[in-house]
Amino acid sequence: MPAVAKFVRSQFMFSQRTNWRRSPNALTRAVEEARTSRQQILDLTVSNPTEAGILPDPNAVLAALVDAKAMHYNPQPRGLLEARQAVCHYYRESHRVFDLDPERLILTTSTSEAYSYVFRLLANPGDEILVPKPSYPLFEFLADLADVELVPYPLLYDHGWQIDFDSLYKARTAQSRAVIVVHPNNPTGSYVSALEATTLNRFCNEFGLALIADEVFLDYSHDGAPRQSFITNPDALTFTLSGISKISALPQMKLAWLATSGPKELAAEAEARLEIIADTFLSMNAPIQLAASVLLEQRKQVQPVLLDRLRVNLAELDSQLASRPSCTRLQVEGGWYVVLRVPAVATDEEMAIDLLRKMSVLVHPGHFYDFPSEGYLVLSLIAEPAAFRDGVARSLTVVAA
Repeated sequence: MPAVAKFVRSQFMFSQRTNWRRSPNALTRAVEEARTSRQQILDLTVSNPTEAGILPDPNAVLAALVDAKAMHYNPQPRGLLEARQAVCHYYRESHRVFDLDPERLILTTSTSEAYSYVFRLLANPGDEILVPKPSYPLFEFLADLADVELVPYPLLYDHGWQIDFDSLYKARTAQSRAVIVVHPNNPTGSYVSALEATTLNRFCNEFGLALIADEVFLDYSHDGAPRQSFITNPDALTFTLSGISKISALPQMKLAWLATSGPKELAAEAEARLEIIADTFLSMNAPIQLAASVLLEQRKQVQPVLLDRLRVNLAELDSQLASRPSCTRLQVEGGWYVVLRVPAVATDEEMAIDLLRKMSVLVHPGHFYDFPSEGYLVLSLIAEPAAFRDGVARSLTVVAA
């Protein structure tokens, strides 16, 4: 009896914010079954570049982590100045941003951590953050942990993706505190256009909202043309997030940043408050900060390889789709993913499970990214070309039948 009583009491020890459903969904169970049976899976969902055969120079990376200065503890809430200067140098070289002040930057271990800082800065419990739909599901967990609510606004597809501003205006309430843009979006691969950026700034200023720009895939435009960053956006209070997870294909090194821009006084107040948040945690470690310059330089080695793979796989997909008129790919401008429109003969999850069991191919169902209807599958373009070619051929055999 005492053991039972103890178990019952334990139900009241945990917060509602962590009351997530933890039972695996049907697709996850199917993947576990396939791996348990040692089924050889062609994984077209791979997002980890270290598992896709794309690696920076290991000697340069590992050597950069051996610095005697790391033995001295120098707690800096914003991060070490030399690391922040390395980030500024990256923006000068890659995006011709010459006026980025390192004092506008706060280093974090990940963009997830940066999101948590910004949510805590802007929102009280129950306040709302406007997020694009479709988009990556991680936002839901970050919002739960920050006690804020997510309110979706749609991206519309018509010969390319656009923000539905009518719906964005309707989604805003008195509790709205910020609007998130992912530039380019994951998984649609759509950049925010210059006209959309102007409209977003006007929208934010009209209602006193902040703009949060997630730019982790910014460097991966498929046409090779650089896209404008929000990092020095002067027209609305803006928080720009990025890091070396995608820039240098080094997700394991845990170096990201948060940059503040906008009207001078408003940005200064935000920076002062963010510094206190960062000082509370001091999450960055010295070896990574001291290696920041070298880690960012690795982008020059890995980005050409990644961009070439994206283009090769996209061309392969188009070639195979040419003989499968019932399936089409949606227009994509950048990033590591592509969206397929397929006949909606079953739910997306059922189609993904069917592909796994019949063809040993793993794809993401569209509902994983909150697509508004059935008939969407999402593929990773960084998969190794042979696996991608074979996986697409097997998939189209089933979904186009």
